[in-house]
Amino acid sequence: MNIKIRPGLLFDIETIAEYQVKMALETENMKLDPATVNLGVTAVMDDPGKGKYWLAEIDGKVVGCLLTVPEWSDWRNGTVLWIHSVYVHPDFRKHGVYKAMYGHLKQMVNEDHDLRGLRLYVDKTNLQAQKVYEALGMSGEHYHLFEWMKG
Repeated sequence: MNIKIRPGLLFDIETIAEYQVKMALETENMKLDPATVNLGVTAVMDDPGKGKYWLAEIDGKVVGCLLTVPEWSDWRNGTVLWIHSVYVHPDFRKHGVYKAMYGHLKQMVNEDHDLRGLRLYVDKTNLQAQKVYEALGMSGEHYHLFEWMKG
């Protein structure tokens, strides 16, 4: 399978939003409001400082996506990219789609002096995803994520 990785574009907003709604339901049993998600994806497209979507295509069909969000690291004097909202269409799982997206990002970090690394968080119950991340050399041993979300 030839997997092409490319930035998300304005005409991808509906697909990205649809995938995000599916991902939240599947991984966290969370029902998101599609209109709100659509607005959120559009906000990223309108303001590149918020992040950047990356899409995986096979034969011109979007089969996966993720969002990278920059975080300044004073410890590293550079930017760490957080990987958010990973989704691979069920028909294309176990075909190297996420591996290709991750490889693209890792190469980008290696080639850009200002980028220092990649991070992501994963739901504690999403064991399948954790195995994928570990197989690619990522470690979940260093930090625990804590959060507070408004209402």
